Amino acid sequence: MPSKGRIQLILLIAAALLFVPGLGAVHLFDWDEINFAEIAREMIVTGNWAQPRIDYLPFHEKPPLFIWMQALSMKAFGVGEFAARLPNAVCGAITLLVLFRIGSRLRGTLFGALWALAYIGSILPHLYFRSGIIDPWFNLFIFLGVDAMISAVREERPPATGHTRRYAMLTGLYLGLAVMTKGPVGVLIPALTAVVFWIRSRFTRVASVKNIGLAAGVFLITIGSWAMIDLIHNGPEFITGFFWRQVAMLTTEDAGHGGFFGYHFVVLLLGCFPASAFALQELLRPTRSEEPLQNEHRRWMVILFWVVLVLFSLVKTKIVHYSSLCYFPLTYLAALQLERIWRKQEGFGWSRFVVGIIGTIIAVLFIATPFIGMRIAMLKPLFAQDPFAQANLDAAVTWTGADSVAGLLLLAVLIAAHVLHGRLRMRQSVIVLFSGTALFITTTLYFFINRIEGYSQRAAVEFFEARQGEDCYVITKGYKSYAHLFYTRKPPVTDARAHDERWLLHGDIDRPVYVVCKITSADEVSAIPTLKEVARKNGFVFFQRNP
Repeated sequence: MPSKGRIQLILLIAAALLFVPGLGAVHLFDWDEINFAEIAREMIVTGNWAQPRIDYLPFHEKPPLFIWMQALSMKAFGVGEFAARLPNAVCGAITLLVLFRIGSRLRGTLFGALWALAYIGSILPHLYFRSGIIDPWFNLFIFLGVDAMISAVREERPPATGHTRRYAMLTGLYLGLAVMTKGPVGVLIPALTAVVFWIRSRFTRVASVKNIGLAAGVFLITIGSWAMIDLIHNGPEFITGFFWRQVAMLTTEDAGHGGFFGYHFVVLLLGCFPASAFALQELLRPTRSEEPLQNEHRRWMVILFWVVLVLFSLVKTKIVHYSSLCYFPLTYLAALQLERIWRKQEGFGWSRFVVGIIGTIIAVLFIATPFIGMRIAMLKPLFAQDPFAQANLDAAVTWTGADSVAGLLLLAVLIAAHVLHGRLRMRQSVIVLFSGTALFITTTLYFFINRIEGYSQRAAVEFFEARQGEDCYVITKGYKSYAHLFYTRKPPVTDARAHDERWLLHGDIDRPVYVVCKITSADEVSAIPTLKEVARKNGFVFFQRNP
């Protein structure tokens, strides 16, 4: 193996090459990407960094830490897609280093390198570092907190090294940062993980009251440093609104974000390809070590995996990234199998066939998609009950046979890994499989992401962009969006009536009003006598009202 320093340099270079290029090549996607970016933009415009706001009104769903990162990025690189996504690219580089360093500490340099390889070479874990959503940093802080918690518990037993207090303080710090990033789930998941571990340990003491109190104290100081300032300046409005919003998200189903109980099982199996196949094998055929601490750490990772998966399977709202914290223990479990394969030069086992089946399905899908795109009219009958989706397909998106290169690349990777495996070159097979999948993800984004955006939202975003600098009001009706705020670069609201839809549609307005709706709401909106339709495109209908 290369030296630890050289491996970390390789990881940084790989992160820079895989995560940074093309960050600003496509518009931000509604809702989450645009939502967070708009909050950051409004922080810069208003100079109010203390409280998240959207449309210049208090936003109670998220704390401000990640938004601060985006706002600082926008201050440095300008308001836009690149700056909104750059914090997660940085998070990707840090995450790979964290996995390597923790893995090296636990099981040696080889394991650390394989863990980082499994993470960067799996679809969703890789893809999220090229996004502008909040979860990569949230998950990293939670995982660092869990790792510090595991170390603190370990230090409670001999032979202790005297670092228990430091680990307890780090636990509180990292979990406090997690809560500052997204909310109380940042401490709920580690707490549930610790409780399950305690139960599995037959209720024997795993941590002293003193160290639990120390972790709790640092945790409260971390979140309190912002919460108290907000409370003093703005009163309890945000804190109470934030609390009830978290309760609602856990107990009710957001519109359009429902799903069946096994939703996240499927997401992880397909979305974390190819690591998911090896992780499944590890769950069914556990790797046992002669080192008790290694076995104990594996138990922690399995508990963390199931706590996250079961928790978000029970939660009513089903969103892909809710189970994204599973990526850490899942790739850890996969790395255990990869380490076995590497050290013992053994075959993959039945995971080889799972990789082949899932990988071939994904490859065929991406090979076929461009050819379907060239005959997009064939899909319209499938959406007979959804006029908006049918109209989306009318977008002027150009496909060519060359766009199949991403799927062909994955197919070539699968064949090469299979051939190398057949020749008993197991190590090369592992490297080809995971590094090839990482290249497949990047290639797929290059050929597909602009075209997907062309169908889904570009018509509306381009309309909003055309309103930049125009003295007007722009709203959406019949569907939820943040795109009109970010892409019109909406200035601060100086007239409270600008938030009153009734005044905008029927009142004595002082400037033009533009209303955007989906084609499914067009009849309802066109019935408003003050509005005149000015355009429609790809499922979106645009109306105008003059003063």
